[in-house]
Amino acid sequence: MSVSAAEAFEKIARGTEEILLADELKDKLASGKSLIIKAGFDPTAPDLHLGHTVLINKLRVFQDLGHQVVFLIGDFTGMIGDPTGKNVTRKPLSREDVLANAETYKEQVFKILDPAKTLIRFNSEWMNDLGAAGMIKLASRQTVARMLERDDFKKRYAAEQPIAIHEFLYPLVQGWDSVALKADIELGGTDQRFNLLMGRELQKDEGQCPQTVIMMPLLEGLDGVQKMSKSLGNYIGITDPANEMFGKIMSISDDLMWRYYELLSFRPMDEVNQFKQAVAEGANPRDYKVLLAKEIIARFHDEDAATAAEQDFIQRFSKNAIPDEMPEYTIATENGELPIGHVLREAELVSSTSEAMRMIKQGGVKIDGEKVVDTKLVCNAGTTAVYQVGKRKFARITLN
Repeated sequence: MSVSAAEAFEKIARGTEEILLADELKDKLASGKSLIIKAGFDPTAPDLHLGHTVLINKLRVFQDLGHQVVFLIGDFTGMIGDPTGKNVTRKPLSREDVLANAETYKEQVFKILDPAKTLIRFNSEWMNDLGAAGMIKLASRQTVARMLERDDFKKRYAAEQPIAIHEFLYPLVQGWDSVALKADIELGGTDQRFNLLMGRELQKDEGQCPQTVIMMPLLEGLDGVQKMSKSLGNYIGITDPANEMFGKIMSISDDLMWRYYELLSFRPMDEVNQFKQAVAEGANPRDYKVLLAKEIIARFHDEDAATAAEQDFIQRFSKNAIPDEMPEYTIATENGELPIGHVLREAELVSSTSEAMRMIKQGGVKIDGEKVVDTKLVCNAGTTAVYQVGKRKFARITLN
């Protein structure tokens, strides 16, 4: 892709939370050289969701601009256990688990990245060679006081929660990966700031040009509040069936749709801004949500699946005459769950839980167009759906 350095910077900066340092990145892009772009992934779970793809999408942008992307699988660091955001020591994975998850990750990321332009590396390649003496020497470069500046370590120390010695090694190993790869740029989430900057420090110590750090935001889940997470149930998995993906994307709020466009869509921002303007002038936001859903489904399935999912959605929802506008509620759950009767009562769709039970038995309650048949149904936190009672009562309900 032949673009100017300024245009390249604009594409790269889209949706980023922070670039350290922006002027440094501009200079690297202006140099005209093919840059080494690093992003590390610890294979701690076999399935990715759309929140994970925010960073992978940015790697694809760099590929399209002609740079070398290194998809680094942290098979060595995965056996340490990433302490980021944890208030307890994370259990290390076995070598077998790490390798099995890594293979699954590789299959999934190539739905976004160009395999011919992607270099897959494992950090055990150089960490095993470093050996015990090398690891001790690496550990000597930082102090305990410096490590305790890291936010999650600081909080655990203040709360008198245990911090294992090996956890201090994690940022050092991640930083050493940048030295081994001679990375020009490293991408990571905002929660990785300490580790990303460690790479800069170690590269300077080794006489290398320090990497530019690009931090991507954490994508909000379907509830629009909490970050997308499988544990919260507010996620869209990239291996979800096409119809399920379509329904989930259509359930997000109109405001959240623009956030998803910015971080998940490959449409130019000029085009997205035109969509926003059209909605501001009275266009139906649902039409643009459909475009977003079809783009994402085509990426992880194919165009035919995206079209079929749209038709299924139209058949299930439009023919049931679900209105475009309806009351919206955010309802607190108890320990992450709330019985269906309580949900309907809190949203004022029924006057009592007994009425809710009666309507369910009569077949008069639906969630996202699907009839509810279980009076004991428990709804989970982190979900947003359209609840219907009878023919005319609707509410879009988010459970927290």
